[in-house]
Amino acid sequence: MAGAPYDNNNVFAKILRGEIPSHRVYEDDDVVALMDVMPQAPGHVLIIPRAPSRNLMDADPDVLSRTIQIVQKVALAVQEAFDADGVFVAQFNEPAAGQTVFHLHFHVIPRHEGAGLKPHSGQMEDGAVLAANAEKIRLALKA
Repeated sequence: MAGAPYDNNNVFAKILRGEIPSHRVYEDDDVVALMDVMPQAPGHVLIIPRAPSRNLMDADPDVLSRTIQIVQKVALAVQEAFDADGVFVAQFNEPAAGQTVFHLHFHVIPRHEGAGLKPHSGQMEDGAVLAANAEKIRLALKA
């Protein structure tokens, strides 16, 4: 339902507080970018603002402005790091639109011609694979 309150115990809030480990590729005072643990393709990153909001609908416009700048920065690095033909950026608002974690976040997924996306549920990726992919993206961010 639209307008539902923010839940401070959602998984991304816990990650931001350091209660759940993550493979971070970028962070600053406003935004954290980390590897999705159930990637739809190698290099699937989530960009999460630190400020609490359920989704795009209740986010502060200044937070959105800062976040989308980092989405762009990470998308460029992901495309380079994975030699991708393109980058898919997705953002979902409320269950009817596919949102399952109720903290504003953007998906950045490298795409290659002819390659499909894996389902975004079920099997978690091996931590060593996530760590290696995170390092590739961090190196591209430094370039």
